[in-house]
Amino acid sequence: MNFRLLAFTVCACVATDGHVCAGDPVAQFEREVRPLLERRCFECHGPDKQKGGLRLDQKASILGTGDSEHAAVVPGDSAASQVMKRVLSTDPDDMMPPEGQRLTAEETASIEKWIDAGAHWPQSGEPEAAAVPQEERTITARDREFWAFQKPQRKSAAGPPDAWVRQPIDAFILARLHESGLQPAEEASRATFIRRAGFDITGLPPAPEEVDAFLADESDQAYEALVDRLLGSPRFGERLASLWLPLARYAEDQAHQVGDDTKFFYANAHLYRAWVIGAFNRDLPYSDFLKLQLAADVIPNTRPADVAALGFLGLGPKYYNRNRLEVMADEWEDRVDTVTRTMLGLTVACARCHDHKFDPITAADYHALAGVFASTRMVNRLPDGTAEKEDTKADRINPATLHIVEEGDLQNLNIFIRGNVTRKGPVVPRRFPAVLTPGEPEPFRSGSGRAELAEAIASAENPLTARVFVNRVWGHFFVQPLVSTPSNFGHSGSAPTHPELLDDLAVRFMEGGWSIKKLVREIALSATYRQSSKGTDETARLDPGNLLLSRMNRRRLSIEQWRDAVLAVSGELTEEPGARSGQLDDPANSRRTVYAYISRLKLDSLLMQFDYPDANVHAERRSVTITPTQKLFLLNSPFMQARAAALASRVQTIAACDEERLNAVGRLLFARVPDELERTLALEFLRQPDTAGLTQWERYVQLLLASNEMLYAD
Repeated sequence: MNFRLLAFTVCACVATDGHVCAGDPVAQFEREVRPLLERRCFECHGPDKQKGGLRLDQKASILGTGDSEHAAVVPGDSAASQVMKRVLSTDPDDMMPPEGQRLTAEETASIEKWIDAGAHWPQSGEPEAAAVPQEERTITARDREFWAFQKPQRKSAAGPPDAWVRQPIDAFILARLHESGLQPAEEASRATFIRRAGFDITGLPPAPEEVDAFLADESDQAYEALVDRLLGSPRFGERLASLWLPLARYAEDQAHQVGDDTKFFYANAHLYRAWVIGAFNRDLPYSDFLKLQLAADVIPNTRPADVAALGFLGLGPKYYNRNRLEVMADEWEDRVDTVTRTMLGLTVACARCHDHKFDPITAADYHALAGVFASTRMVNRLPDGTAEKEDTKADRINPATLHIVEEGDLQNLNIFIRGNVTRKGPVVPRRFPAVLTPGEPEPFRSGSGRAELAEAIASAENPLTARVFVNRVWGHFFVQPLVSTPSNFGHSGSAPTHPELLDDLAVRFMEGGWSIKKLVREIALSATYRQSSKGTDETARLDPGNLLLSRMNRRRLSIEQWRDAVLAVSGELTEEPGARSGQLDDPANSRRTVYAYISRLKLDSLLMQFDYPDANVHAERRSVTITPTQKLFLLNSPFMQARAAALASRVQTIAACDEERLNAVGRLLFARVPDELERTLALEFLRQPDTAGLTQWERYVQLLLASNEMLYAD
């Protein structure tokens, strides 16, 4: 919209990346329902025994025709399904499972969701005639030949030297463009670049005086000086934390609460968040960044301040009835899933009930890692080393207490056959997945194995760790990662668009001391990043999805970037590094959005409305939706009206006349002044008399705050 007020529209609900917003019912069955049935129901209603003639391990027996009032499951109607009636029953003679073995609220919700979504039962949901241990798959040399399991190597881009190339990554991008008969886009203007770099590196728009200084700097080092200044800002760590925290499923409570019981909540979760921000700001090597989050308490010479890093594990979901083995098994699965998807880009938790369907990951590999977390204890630890009482509620807890993990009772797990903790297969020693070790994997011998796990993940010999992270950072700056499935580098994931670039970038990342700031600096100073987002008819035809980066991607600001920018331009943003979390619906909360309270129980409505991910699970990337409710919020919410009033007041103190005020507001919001048409329309609007409520200036700046140019980085 820019300044053109008459072009303001309310958009219909779409997903801009083309993905369906709803969850995958088959994935929900495979991940939640089938393991649940095997774990909790098959003992009485499975292949070996069918109490009351009910068998729940076969599609035909559980679904039947679906139209009988006595059907075990009526697809699409949980209320009419006998299974659901029995699960919810309070009659001791009718309830299922029996008293003392009732399903948890989470398990009940999974069954209900599955039935109401149509009770999808894929062919892979049919078990064998009997749930018996299968011979463990042998990992072969051929398994290790897959590209993601090969150690990355330094590569050279094809083609002669070119003056366009500014950084090593540019040569790879240019070579692919030339192969496709394309040329890079023209360079973006300096004003566009500083706004882009400001949002991408610090999460904030540049102040007008910063724009002026950059435009006036005619030295050869102007871009380098700008990027180095942004990287040196403490705001850099706050921006990068918005990349990391959703991967770590950071949250401050749990998905379920019984009454006023908050003993499983995390009142001091912000201490982990502050550690993450500080680690990015001091450019802690990424290898150490990972190791401390897994094993700070068992790594020699760890600084006391770095123990807070263990919040990566210590802030994980806790479930009620934690004394039951099947409940703890669910918690161990969360740890395995979060660690392996975040750090290795592998979906190891898919091997909980059987060998992985696509990747050379066995059920033994899964249980070997689960044993590490079964040998680890979640604790609330006071600074003096003593533990808080387990039943301490969140609002009495010492403000210095850390939510971390420590060594527990060491145990190697049996393989739980088909995920059923009562059907035990052979014992598996704690170890690293076989496909990522050159020979037979050695058992972990030091305590729980977390220190050895951390070393194996952060090793330069690991083919995945560096690749996975540089891919995430690439996507952070270019929207589209080189591997479009950033938490799945396996066979069911996507192949890289630029495999040589990915490998070369990963190797140089490691050789450069795992420095995140060096990585970001190279990206931000590249000719690829400097491109304009305005393509040509030819690039639109030959590279419609911009996979070859023939131009820069426009991208909508995240909720953190956008809310912070609104507060910054209105002059209200307050800086309070390391602050405790605050509620976003508090009118007095003018701190950065990274310091918002993140709930698993009920995510803040503003965060939810603008696509902040579900904090119950690892989130590899964010959905991007455009909905009417978003635009209605921008037009009608008290938050936006208050920001409009503050911004109007600010620009009226900056300049004495409307002409100069238009320049001032344009420079604050968009790093530019309005063109003649925009200026004419704005002055015509501002000359109309004020009406009840907002003044014309307040109405005008609110529409600018709601505009697409404010919502997007170009």
